[in-house]
Amino acid sequence: MYKNPTVWPRSMVGGHVKSDNRQMKTFVGTLDTGEAIAYVDRKRYLWILSVLFPLQPLTGIYLHHLTGNEAWIFFGILVTYAVAPLLDWLLGEDENNPPEEVVMQLERDRYYRRLTYAIIPLHFGALIFSAWYATSADLAWWSYLGLAMVAGMTAGLAINTGHELGHKNSRIEKWLSRLVLAVPGYGHFSVDHNRGHHKDVSTPEDPASSRMGENIYKFAYREVPGVFARAWKYEKERLENRGKSVWHADNALLQSWGLSLLIAAAFIWAFGWAMVPWLLVHHVFAYWQLTSANYIEHYGLLREKDNQGRYVRCEPHHSWNSNHIFSNLVLFHLERHSDHHSHPLRRYQSLRHFDDVPQLPNGYFGVYLLAYVPWLWFRVMDMRLLDLPHVQGDLDKVNICPEARAAIFLRYGRDKMVEPTIGTI
Repeated sequence: MYKNPTVWPRSMVGGHVKSDNRQMKTFVGTLDTGEAIAYVDRKRYLWILSVLFPLQPLTGIYLHHLTGNEAWIFFGILVTYAVAPLLDWLLGEDENNPPEEVVMQLERDRYYRRLTYAIIPLHFGALIFSAWYATSADLAWWSYLGLAMVAGMTAGLAINTGHELGHKNSRIEKWLSRLVLAVPGYGHFSVDHNRGHHKDVSTPEDPASSRMGENIYKFAYREVPGVFARAWKYEKERLENRGKSVWHADNALLQSWGLSLLIAAAFIWAFGWAMVPWLLVHHVFAYWQLTSANYIEHYGLLREKDNQGRYVRCEPHHSWNSNHIFSNLVLFHLERHSDHHSHPLRRYQSLRHFDDVPQLPNGYFGVYLLAYVPWLWFRVMDMRLLDLPHVQGDLDKVNICPEARAAIFLRYGRDKMVEPTIGTI
């Protein structure tokens, strides 16, 4: 287990603390007792991995150029689905939290913000270079499409970048979020995620929250069109409330989609019509990365209703969490999802671990593999879901897929069935 202590009282020297003969930036706060508390983010420079991870297609391209072996084009798939889960398993979890007394300083440190800015040109660069290589190198059709797959998978990370930036209140970060979402052509994400998903999360009304007994492929058919329709609805309402048409230039969705169309047109002009299938495969695999994340983040979790019939506020136990080190370092702490949904304005470096929240068995990439095999997913996750402290086997406290409801109640030995329907898992 990776359990470095990161919080301790120390005498300070010029705002820095000596540790292992190195100077490390230290954030200092004051406890209620008046004592000083010091916090060092030991992952401070490791967050650069989040900036470099989207460059995987370029590594595969370089190895292909060096060796002539087209199998290297798929290097990014190997890293994502084999190396990353293995590293998460070997390195274990980090449950350390920054103390609340230093969070404001930590969030104001521009270093962390600059990393999310620096990654944006790299997303565009990876897309442009991959497209150029796909048409300029003498690739077989399977490696041509393979490069689109790998570039698309890493373009899914652009949605994660847009996610981090889109939650912030500064205009520049919201604008940058729209800009980077043009890479995978998913410009509606910020509108739907911020105004729809965070409101409806872990309820049957949310197309981006998966249900118990619903496999990932069925979920995708519900999620992808569902979030598109919800984003369009919210943006239409926003503009109409300001006396503007939904087709107005202020439409945030049209702005990002327009940029995506310009990129596609430029690629077709520069590299030819072969870019049409390449970009389609690229975008599908980018979307699939987001669908995979959405599927595992809230599987089966259900927010209760209060006495007025309204859903209670989203709490940490309404999201599946993971503290696995490597995948968190390459995903801007996305996997500390429990704290994110409870405090969506928190920046990635400040997100916390909570005890007794739903925990995934591996980092996201390893759990994606589990989700891609539905029978294995259900076997591992259904009992993990039912064993949660706030569920304790009570299926009335679970968000269940309607078509699978009868089979789930039958399988887990419950006599009471509400609105039973015929279905299978």
